[in-house]
Amino acid sequence: MKQIKLHIDGMHCASCAGNVQKSLTVVKGVRNAKVSLLFKKADVEADDNVSVDEIKKAVSKFGYKVSELK
Repeated sequence: MKQIKLHIDGMHCASCAGNVQKSLTVVKGVRNAKVSLLFKKADVEADDNVSVDEIKKAVSKFGYKVSELK
């Protein structure tokens, strides 16, 4: 299991944060996702075989800009 922290630009309301959370949880292998509208970030817990690019792609297809936090 690995922890992935993402910075997400483009969220401006609770509905946006909900959309991001839904897009994260449908990725196969994602076990948990917490999205913070206030801090513009997401904390994702996923299986080791899930790639960061796969997670970023799931969020960016809804129009949000995603970058990984180190």
